[in-house]
Amino acid sequence: MTIILGDNQYGKAETHVVRVTRDGSWHDVKDITVSISLAGDFADVHLSGDNSNVVPTDTQKNTVFAFARDGIGEIEEFGIRLARHFVDEFRPVSRARVHIEEQGWERIRDQAFVRAGSEKRLATVTCTRGATWVVAGIGEMVVMKSGGSEFHGYIKDRFTTLPETTDRILATSVLARWRYSTTDVEWKKTFDDVRRLLLETFASKHSLSLQQTLYAMGEAVLEARSEVCEVRMAMPNKHHFVVDLTPFGMTNENEVFYAADRPYGLIEGTVVRDDAAQPGFAW
Repeated sequence: MTIILGDNQYGKAETHVVRVTRDGSWHDVKDITVSISLAGDFADVHLSGDNSNVVPTDTQKNTVFAFARDGIGEIEEFGIRLARHFVDEFRPVSRARVHIEEQGWERIRDQAFVRAGSEKRLATVTCTRGATWVVAGIGEMVVMKSGGSEFHGYIKDRFTTLPETTDRILATSVLARWRYSTTDVEWKKTFDDVRRLLLETFASKHSLSLQQTLYAMGEAVLEARSEVCEVRMAMPNKHHFVVDLTPFGMTNENEVFYAADRPYGLIEGTVVRDDAAQPGFAW
């Protein structure tokens, strides 16, 4: 029997950076968490403990802080700068992947902010010697519609208790990621437009299933933004069940609901242009 080393990578996860940019009394804040993964010529460190090709994860952390000193800008740009640095600077590194989560802050006054909910802006940049891929996204975008959603006509067996409905609450926490076909992108403008399209489609689409809504949201993005070639989404169904008030002598015409946190349905899907080139790496 022959035993060999398979795919491997390593890096520094979740370096949390807050960058304050001052213009007199006016301050801007960028709050990001950066995770780095490097792949390449690292067999010897696994097989014999030879660290001569290893870029320490502490060095990776320090690089994030040093690059932040020169400004962060849009997280896609920052990710490209970091990923290209590790590939260009260190010979053993053949692939660098940088994943960034940005937490938003809303301004109260010129130097005061309030955390902008749970929603996060995402970017993952992958660089090799000859190519760069950018995947942007949004996470923990919690949405709900109190009407315009149905669910019926599904398979039923002896274990089915869920009643059919033509009027239900549809709620989810959207994780949407989209792959760009180019790096020549107005990152902030495109992000804002994609977010708007996702929200508008969720709100306007009369839904017969969360799967149908997911597809419509991805389709709307691809139809409107030519630089986006693929959209992947994960949408947990945040179930809202009508509470039975008859024991109290009361009616409930879809007005009072029990919001269950688990278990939950998890809907995942990809919407892609049929001519989109495959990226050649895992998202």
